[in-house]
Amino acid sequence: MNILKKQNSFFIAVICSVSFFLVYFILAKLGLIITLEPNLSVGDVSRWCERVSSSIFREPINAFSNVGFMITGLIMFWILSNEDKKTNDFTGLTNISILYASVVIFLGPGSFLMHGTHSYWGQWIDNVSMVTYIIVPWLYNLKELGNWSFKRFITTYTLIVLIFSLLSWFFGTNMGINLDLFGVSIALWIISEFLYKFWGKINKWYSGFIGFLVASIFGIFPTDIFSDLVNYWWIVLFWLPALLSNSAPTKTRIYSPWFFLGMTSYLVAFVIWLQGYPDTKFCNPDSFIQPHGIWHLLTAFATWCFFKFYRTEKIIEK
Repeated sequence: MNILKKQNSFFIAVICSVSFFLVYFILAKLGLIITLEPNLSVGDVSRWCERVSSSIFREPINAFSNVGFMITGLIMFWILSNEDKKTNDFTGLTNISILYASVVIFLGPGSFLMHGTHSYWGQWIDNVSMVTYIIVPWLYNLKELGNWSFKRFITTYTLIVLIFSLLSWFFGTNMGINLDLFGVSIALWIISEFLYKFWGKINKWYSGFIGFLVASIFGIFPTDIFSDLVNYWWIVLFWLPALLSNSAPTKTRIYSPWFFLGMTSYLVAFVIWLQGYPDTKFCNPDSFIQPHGIWHLLTAFATWCFFKFYRTEKIIEK
């Protein structure tokens, strides 16, 4: 019976994934969800390079490349549901591992709806799905560094998702306060990971400066920030991990190869993502190989790498 219950989680995930496509197909055929972005028509080149289709999938390649996320998440569920021994939060079916695998799957439908429907709400769901994933790593780190209970972790997680969902619906991705939560969360992840690896009371207060390095990698340099502090006010959040961390972690992680492979995969994907615009050198609107589609596949692989990375976590022996 216990084995059946565990396997149910995998089958539920499969049913949800298949149901998404079934519901999408029905609603699209009824003409209820397919639209066009402003100033675009069928045959035009979309803002993600691929030519806009007259089918029920406005950008077929960019839409279906998101299946990579769903397959990756389902593989995670399959592995987790077949494990009896729980050595950490990412082995076996735990609250954390279920959340992680679920949000990886959610990345697929989220982005699919944006590229498939060209609707405002599709773009909104895409942004929500990205936030549901990216806040998991740094909140999980803060859970460990701040001795949070799971209840505090999931309450904080849920509040952030709800607030972002509400504000981004009415005010756009930056929530009306010029805050790119997805981008800032990448910095918070690296900062909190630094504290996890190199814990120290002095390191706590130096850790925030790592955020400037992360921002620079993505094209936002300190000169830009300090010349416009009103718009870049969110740099104060770089010290959030220091404020919320009060003790050294009781666990250790192995960073090579999975953490570094995941980060490399994401950075390569980001470079390719930059080529997925009209009029860029590698943009071919009618090609079956779309830069943005490659971005989806590589970032899906990155989620797998980080899954493997967290599974290396072990309690420090004293």
